[in-house]
Amino acid sequence: MTLQTVAEKVGVSRMTVSNAFSRPDQLSAELRRTILAAADELGYVGPDPAARALARGTTGAVGVLLTDSIGTAFQDEIATGFFGALAEELAPTGLALALLPSTGSAAMIPARDIPMDGALVYSCAGDTQALDWLVKRRLPLVFVDQQPLPGSGSVLLDDVGGARLGAEHVLALGHRSVALLTQGYGGTHGLVEPEQAGTTYVDTARVEGWLSVLRPAGVQVSAAQVPGNTEPDAYEGARLLLDTPDRPTAVLCFSDLMALGVVHAAQDLGLRVPDDVSVVGFDDSALASRMRPALTTVRQDLTAKGRAAAGALTRAIERSRTGAPAEPESVVLPTELVVRRSTARPPA
Repeated sequence: MTLQTVAEKVGVSRMTVSNAFSRPDQLSAELRRTILAAADELGYVGPDPAARALARGTTGAVGVLLTDSIGTAFQDEIATGFFGALAEELAPTGLALALLPSTGSAAMIPARDIPMDGALVYSCAGDTQALDWLVKRRLPLVFVDQQPLPGSGSVLLDDVGGARLGAEHVLALGHRSVALLTQGYGGTHGLVEPEQAGTTYVDTARVEGWLSVLRPAGVQVSAAQVPGNTEPDAYEGARLLLDTPDRPTAVLCFSDLMALGVVHAAQDLGLRVPDDVSVVGFDDSALASRMRPALTTVRQDLTAKGRAAAGALTRAIERSRTGAPAEPESVVLPTELVVRRSTARPPA
């Protein structure tokens, strides 16, 4: 069934049928309804998407390059919250999201093979082959939660400032022995020197923010680094920090999910939160208010992040399409401390 078949049935030109699908403003409402009804009757679904993309000069899709598998990404409440905000902001533009894993098969590499007008690189290792393919394709790129490549835009959180807020909070409460719990993809795992903790842009920035407050104050600082941002990994890291005679009285965590692992480890060791140990998270995900005790954490605005990322990418795509000079946008989003019940003064 083809566009010509529909045109012959209705008695109009092929262009008129094409306009009914692609440029409805060119037809009267009644004629468009007639054409679409005939197409539905004949089982014609519309012009070939590849041909329409060629004619328009746009694929109608943007990619999101992820660090891990797509399944892993959707286990992270912060990632899913960002994706939701991003999709909501892109909806009026008609652009669809194509989620790109950083790996593929020999025959199919998504970052190389999927048609797209541009891409977001979301908290992804900078040395992946997938990112190399996006760069080789000369697609407009916006980096989210990681340092951008030259000529590309970025949407970053004030991770250093947010971490400082958490550290200043426990310092003001009187804590003088503080532990840091972070992730480190591909790095050393277990107890580490605090200055050596962190491997990616975000976790390194948060460690920097914590230490910029704690070191000048002369606080005793310990640190553990775990393979991933998961509760089981955080639980094991927390046991290393807390199951010692000179355990810290406060733990600053890379994320709310890690903070949950710390709380569970503390409870299994017979410690009370916050009476024996205070816990601070990062992100203010939905988990933070569900936890018991409710979690003191550093809030980031995922709606604002999704809006900023969508706006920066669509503007970059438009400049690329029209041949306008590249003007990479750099957006830094603020953070704020949310104090709940998981922090208190240290035990006497």
